[in-house]
Amino acid sequence: MRLRALLETDALGLRLLGGDDELDRSVRGVMTTDLRDPSRYLTGGELVLTGLAWRRDAKDSEPFVRILAGAGVAGLAAGEAELGDIPDDLVEACRRHRLPLFAVNESVAFATITEHVVRQVSGERAGDLAAVVDRHRRLMTSGPAGGGPEVVLDLLGSDLDLQAWVLSPTGRQLAGAGAPLPGPVGAELAGVHLAAVRTGRRAPYRAAIGGVAYSLFPIRNNARGAVPASRDVRESVLSDWLLAVEADASDWPAARLDLLQGVTQLIAVERDRRDAARTVRRRLAQEVLELVQAGAPPAEIAARLRVAAPVLLPGLGAAPHWQVVVARVDWDEQGAPGSGIAGGPVAQALLEEILVDPAVTGPDSADRIAVAHFGDEAVALVPLPAVAPPAGDAQDAADPAGPEPSEEDAALHADVLLAAVRAPLSAGLADDGRLTLGVSAAVHSPEGLRGALEEARHARRVAAARPGQVCAAGHHELASHVLLLPFVPDDVRRAFTARLLDPLRDYDRRHRAELIPTLESFLDCDGSWTRCAARLHLHVNTLRYRIGRIEQLTGRDLSRLEDKLDFFLALRMS
Repeated sequence: MRLRALLETDALGLRLLGGDDELDRSVRGVMTTDLRDPSRYLTGGELVLTGLAWRRDAKDSEPFVRILAGAGVAGLAAGEAELGDIPDDLVEACRRHRLPLFAVNESVAFATITEHVVRQVSGERAGDLAAVVDRHRRLMTSGPAGGGPEVVLDLLGSDLDLQAWVLSPTGRQLAGAGAPLPGPVGAELAGVHLAAVRTGRRAPYRAAIGGVAYSLFPIRNNARGAVPASRDVRESVLSDWLLAVEADASDWPAARLDLLQGVTQLIAVERDRRDAARTVRRRLAQEVLELVQAGAPPAEIAARLRVAAPVLLPGLGAAPHWQVVVARVDWDEQGAPGSGIAGGPVAQALLEEILVDPAVTGPDSADRIAVAHFGDEAVALVPLPAVAPPAGDAQDAADPAGPEPSEEDAALHADVLLAAVRAPLSAGLADDGRLTLGVSAAVHSPEGLRGALEEARHARRVAAARPGQVCAAGHHELASHVLLLPFVPDDVRRAFTARLLDPLRDYDRRHRAELIPTLESFLDCDGSWTRCAARLHLHVNTLRYRIGRIEQLTGRDLSRLEDKLDFFLALRMS
């Protein structure tokens, strides 16, 4: 019940002395006390009744009220029988601590108020329990088989006034009732969830974002069953869904928590259904990629792709353009061979989640994603839709093979794949896991798939050589010095950069000369004096002086291609 209801009950004779804006507080019990410090008997939510026998002078009001406010009581009701009017010092102390204060007329016994509160609270608890039982029944008959997770979430909204969303481990919204959850909020909630699971905390997990409280409930995979204590949580943390509820469940009764647990079990049924639907695509991808790995003739691979086309290419026709994406999840040595973690299935589930995002692979991509796994590596075969030719482009329109996909418009890019998921996945990987991805160029025929697979694997190894928990590299980096730099031993890298750049850094520290920024700009402008001077807002003579100083300090000549290249590589490796 609410404090407002007590104030509106004429038989109780309560008069409000302060706290008008706090009358919606819930009352979960009642306590009568005249102790100066009753904190040991308070659990929060009580209406405290007092005859003011604890008060000897004005100084006593502040500590008494501070103790009640700290204990989280709902309000204070002071009797007028002992002192007549309620002292101003008590009224002021309650105002400072935002504690609602009521005066109890001397004609009203505290027993009358106690009996009324106990009767109301007990009745509400009984009614709430009955409602919970009824909701369980309705949920069981309105689960995913009756219309998907949205049916269950609608029921939470209509019956419990709870707004809720089902999120993937990267924060992508899978289902929701009412307004959609903003993408950044979903990603942050997923990060909180993954971090909490990794630390072994007990659900539900609490998160506060933008002043809004959320409670997070894991949705376990029913097909996998409960994870035994002997199994590593890392096997499931990166693939489990979660239910995010806009509410603070920290003080919910057990019956309501059980109800939400039932909701997660119902949604897990939908999760199992979607996983089963992916089984056929996974098997077909496995068959195609096994042929590619084995070096099968292109005609045999093409025949297998034609058989798989109705499943892998709905809405894309023949779709002769493909990309290959390779992913691997590695754990530190504590979670390596001896731990029994199967890296391939974890990487497979994670790669499916990353690629299914419509913002990355386009609408309806969930029906086209095909991911297989080989050992600890997951491999995705991604079909690309043909790009429509520009209006009036007669040459392209006449091409019977159709236009080739634009690298910009159709192809997947390594940096785009991980842009929205890096933060939540880093939380799930914690400090002992890494995810690395490699992306191939688009190929236009089965003959190119073998090369695309090797290209994606090489790109993944480039990503693995970089620092960070979540890294990706694309095919374009394989034709650049970027391919070589990650494999330079650390001691060689440090010695090379120190020999060339340390003299310049020391000089900049002593003289604030900005030689390093000048060198970077000079190389970026291809050694053009006028363009570099304009970019740095310097006179050309000032620029020549700085470049001369760089050459003097390092013994190099920036008019020579070899020395320019050495400086360029040193800057890239620093």
